[in-house]
Amino acid sequence: QLGPFAVRWYGMAYVAGVTLGFALIRPSLMRLGLNSDQTWDFPMHIILGILIGGRLGYVLIYDPIYFFTNPIDIFSVWNGGMAYHGGAAGAMIATIRYAKKTGVSAWALLDLLGWASTIGIFFGRLANFINAELVGRITSVPWGMVFPGAGPLPRHPSQLYQAFSEGVGLFVILTMCRFRLRLKSGQLFGGYVFGYGAFRFATEFFREPDVQVGYLAGLTMGQWLCLTMLGAGLVIIGIRGRQPKLNV
Repeated sequence: QLGPFAVRWYGMAYVAGVTLGFALIRPSLMRLGLNSDQTWDFPMHIILGILIGGRLGYVLIYDPIYFFTNPIDIFSVWNGGMAYHGGAAGAMIATIRYAKKTGVSAWALLDLLGWASTIGIFFGRLANFINAELVGRITSVPWGMVFPGAGPLPRHPSQLYQAFSEGVGLFVILTMCRFRLRLKSGQLFGGYVFGYGAFRFATEFFREPDVQVGYLAGLTMGQWLCLTMLGAGLVIIGIRGRQPKLNV
């Protein structure tokens, strides 16, 4: 707390993810023909897309009944409530709009977005862990942890599982694919969509489902959304593989 200004772990995660992600891809943006000022506009578009999409995704996917009966709370973002899938969709839409504005290939920008997003995912999951939110399921494994506000029993630190799989692991895989494979424009993005869906689907088995949603036919809402991502990722990889131009 700095006077009236409160520093939040999740806010710091956003700043770290966007800053480091932008530093990673800025040289590639320059190679795409963007000037210095144009490159700085890109993260601004992404931040806006993440915030709007993440909030709307949470409202519409995870707790629509509550927010439809309490619409003013939609704007109470300081009380928490952001959805990855909504934020990802918002960032993708923002990227496509930015591509139209600058005349750069949307697929090339989406490739860079997917690659850099893994950094933000890593910091976001660390913030979830520090905040003791999105906790894991009850477990007897030796590394189980008791989270404040989640009862007296040890739980899987599923936030860390997701940080190091969806974040670090996926970043390493995409980096190897980017520099070692002759990918077509858009295929790296397809790999990101598929890879995130696969890692998130697996780690959701260790994460407590959202209390207001629970299980849907034996799976969590996140897992159903990830199944969609698995299919979409494969389609993107296949379709973009037919293009003659290689990735930048």
